[in-house]
Amino acid sequence: MREDGTGKRLIVVVDDEPDIRDLVRLHLERGGFQVECFGDAESFLSFLEKNLPELVILDLMLPDIHGTEVCRMLRDGDRTSALPMIMLTALGEEADRVLGLELGADDYVSKPFSPRELVSRVKAVLRRGGRLEEAGSIMRAGARIALDVERFETNVDGRKVNLTPTEFRILRTLAEGKGRVYSRKRLLEILWEGEKIVFERTIDVHIRNLRKKLGDAGEAIKNVRGIGYKLET
Repeated sequence: MREDGTGKRLIVVVDDEPDIRDLVRLHLERGGFQVECFGDAESFLSFLEKNLPELVILDLMLPDIHGTEVCRMLRDGDRTSALPMIMLTALGEEADRVLGLELGADDYVSKPFSPRELVSRVKAVLRRGGRLEEAGSIMRAGARIALDVERFETNVDGRKVNLTPTEFRILRTLAEGKGRVYSRKRLLEILWEGEKIVFERTIDVHIRNLRKKLGDAGEAIKNVRGIGYKLET
């Protein structure tokens, strides 16, 4: 857990609109978080050189570097590849939401949004990446994939693979099922705790990213047409 000197979990908000930054800060601080805000990508990236927050709320439409490019930079960095991320966007089209997820965002919230909903999403994403109940245990996802549920690490043939919290939770859920088929709706219920605004295609995008990161070992994740997904063990 990354915290500031007060013991609170540190959340970073990157948005060029001061009113939105102030509103999000207010509600996150009421939710018990420490908050740092930035109005552009450059200042945020400079902050990251010496600081690693618990989660980033990132607007797509920034004045200097587009949010999608910032997302790529974070996912390509060794320190930030698994950093939980929620994208903010004023673009309501499904294609824009899919793009954010394909780039590695854990979740998205479209403007205008409810601040309480955003805080709820933050807490849900953090729970996915937090300590899990089987402390110190190794879970197998087939012969080649191993999940360390205490360290939040995934290995394929002994090679570490950096997954986002959402990707890790999906893989862990499928591994726990031991060949059980999970519908998209059921995976959404597990990951987003019944959040109604999340659309089912979200799961498809995360599965596609997960398979890509796992390489040919990702072929063990099977699409059961018309139903959902399972892990072939």
